[in-house]
Amino acid sequence: MILKKLGDLKDPTHGVITIETGNIDFDFVGDGRRSNRGWGRRSDGVREHRGKTVEKLVKFQSHGLKGFSKGNLMGREFADGFFKGKGRVSHGGGINESTKMIGEELEDWFRGISAISFIVILIILRGSTKSNSYIPIRLLCVGLCARVLCGFVHFFLCICYSIRQIPQIISSLQNIKNLDLQNNQLSGPLPDSLGQLKHLEVLNLSNNTFTCPSPSPFANLSSLRTLNLAHNRLNGTIPKSFEFLRNLQVLNLGTNSLTGDMPVTLGTLSNLVMLDLSSNLLEGSIKESNFVKLLKLKELRLSWTNLFLSVNSGWVPPFQLEYVLLSSFGIGPKFPEWLKRQSSVKVLTMSKAGMADLVPSWFWNWTLQIEFLDLSNNLLSGDLSNIFLNSSVINLSSNLFKGTLPSVSANVEVLNVANNSISGTISPFLCGKENATNKLSVLDFSNNVLYGDLGHCWVHWQALVHLNLGSNNLSGVIPNSMGYLSQLESLLLDDNRFSGYIPSTLQNCSIMKFIDMGNNQLSDAIPDWMWEMQYLMVLRLRSNNFNGSITQKICQLSSLIVLDLGNNSLSGSIPNCLKDMKTMAGEDDFFANPLSYSYGSDFSYNHYKETLVLVPKGDELEYRDNLILVRMIDLSSNKLSGAIPSEISKLSALRFLNLSRNHLSGGIPNDMGKMKLLESLDLSLNNISGQIPQSLSDLSFLSVLNLSYNNLSGRIPTSTQLQSFEELSYTGNPELCGPPVTKNCTDKEELTESASVGHGDGNFFGTSEFYIGMGVGFAAGFWGFCSVVFFNRTWRRAYFHYLDHLRDLIYVIIVLKVRRLHGKL
Repeated sequence: MILKKLGDLKDPTHGVITIETGNIDFDFVGDGRRSNRGWGRRSDGVREHRGKTVEKLVKFQSHGLKGFSKGNLMGREFADGFFKGKGRVSHGGGINESTKMIGEELEDWFRGISAISFIVILIILRGSTKSNSYIPIRLLCVGLCARVLCGFVHFFLCICYSIRQIPQIISSLQNIKNLDLQNNQLSGPLPDSLGQLKHLEVLNLSNNTFTCPSPSPFANLSSLRTLNLAHNRLNGTIPKSFEFLRNLQVLNLGTNSLTGDMPVTLGTLSNLVMLDLSSNLLEGSIKESNFVKLLKLKELRLSWTNLFLSVNSGWVPPFQLEYVLLSSFGIGPKFPEWLKRQSSVKVLTMSKAGMADLVPSWFWNWTLQIEFLDLSNNLLSGDLSNIFLNSSVINLSSNLFKGTLPSVSANVEVLNVANNSISGTISPFLCGKENATNKLSVLDFSNNVLYGDLGHCWVHWQALVHLNLGSNNLSGVIPNSMGYLSQLESLLLDDNRFSGYIPSTLQNCSIMKFIDMGNNQLSDAIPDWMWEMQYLMVLRLRSNNFNGSITQKICQLSSLIVLDLGNNSLSGSIPNCLKDMKTMAGEDDFFANPLSYSYGSDFSYNHYKETLVLVPKGDELEYRDNLILVRMIDLSSNKLSGAIPSEISKLSALRFLNLSRNHLSGGIPNDMGKMKLLESLDLSLNNISGQIPQSLSDLSFLSVLNLSYNNLSGRIPTSTQLQSFEELSYTGNPELCGPPVTKNCTDKEELTESASVGHGDGNFFGTSEFYIGMGVGFAAGFWGFCSVVFFNRTWRRAYFHYLDHLRDLIYVIIVLKVRRLHGKL
């Protein structure tokens, strides 16, 4: 054991103690007494119990308490001369008797620091030696927390990872006021013993896996001010016993599985400041009576429920809200007039609220006080031409707004008006702010009817991180002034009528991750500097007029997940260095998503993610939340020639590969079957020859295959996978035979296939002779070995002794690996 000082706190009467245990160095039996029976030490110093190695680690760390020296406890380092110095925090003798039980030693130590008025204890148990020591160790730690801290006024935190439920012994903490057990993997129902903590003021059990909220624990907690049960698995209805919590100020039941309606009794909690019932299965109407006594309410969070608001149009709420979160909540179809009387609102989210109405004229002036505004995904209408917007975050996307672009203040950081019917040119919006300092980071005007050129005023918008102008009627050239956008990470200009070339000034935007210029009229060669953008993840230039070749520099794009250059006039061969594209090869952080953005402090605009239209399986599909999972190369409909490089088989994470409609020749790489995640493979309309590799039958995820109109020959490999596709996948290859095509294979084709597949690479694996010989050899060898072991006692003993030794060796190796892993953690 090690006691380590990490530094003094500002208040010398406060202490923080961290107890972290790994697989314990001692063995508890029965009532917790320590036993050394069965313990030993191997020659290499590793501790053993009955021949099994165990990792041992017990750490004690103290913050804010002074003065200690090293002693010895149970053969390990421990502290002695505890905390001499400030106030009554002292313990002269220390603890160094190896015969004492660890719980008693710690209790003696805590009695020596009883003057500390506020203490934090973290107890983390990461494992155990074996089953009979696991439960006593858990109970020891829980008992320690309860017995030592009974006299303390505050109990702030006790984390016990190995404890799966709150023990009944917690009722001993009669003076406790603050109990925070969040993020502990605790489960089961909430225990009735919580109801005995009558002085409790703050109870935080969030981010666990508790189930049904039994009503009995809460009826007696009359002093409770904060109750946080968010992010659990609570089911059933909201307990009516909450009406007895008269002092409750914060009630957070968000992100559970609660059903039923919102009880009217919640409306009687006159001290309630924050109410969060979001992300539950609640349903039913909420009437004026549900809010009758909530005079102090400041935060109302009912998003992502099946509740709906049913109040009179002239309703005057008894509260003045600051945070109104009602997304995916029934408000509509009419726009809520009661908002007009709320003068303190900072955050308003009413996305997917079922509103289909004309936004009233008073609303836009009312929003000047709003910091965060989200009205997206409704059927709201109105003219934005003369509107002035001042909020930091504004999301009006996916509605029916029309007119020209609104004016914005210098405070705006996010402006999203995508998927509306906004028309006019973009230049007045961009060039009307030449003398203003703006903070705009996200600008999304996509899917509108904007027209004209992009202007030359981009120098005034250098804070932009994301720019989406896709799916409009914009035209002209891409201006050189866009090179001033040095912070830009995403540039989407797709589905417009831009012409000319990609300006060289864009190479100043060196941190770009996402470029989509598809479906335009751009021409000339793809600039070389584009292959040197080391952060680039998505490059979509399809359906333009690009020419020239794809250089070897493309392999420098190690972060690329989507490469779509289809439907251009590119020529030359496919580079043979594709294996260097590490993300395509699976050498990346699979769950990291750098294609979403967060802005603001109190509220993150984290639901904004890039959207990309791809054609992975012959149909256009829109990717958004799952875009980070896509791994795609589309070089179709170009003028590429030469062979398919064998290095392409190294891209083991690739899911979609389309090389169709080119002039490719040679054969299909034999190792293409190693691309285990491949879902779609299209090599049609080329000049590919030779046989279909047997390895393609190993592509178990393959759902789209098109090898049509090539010069392939021989038998189609027999497998459930390749025979599951229709004949159209192989049509246009007259020399192919065998199912699913109708042509039967002749003896000559059988012989040719056998020679090619069996001996073409210098071996006979895959031939029928090989499998027959393997079966006969296995049978003979197996029964020969069994006969020797059965009739020869010496060999039999040696064999089973070897198996025992091998089992012990594997066990030791696993335990040592686990120990090293814990050491790194």
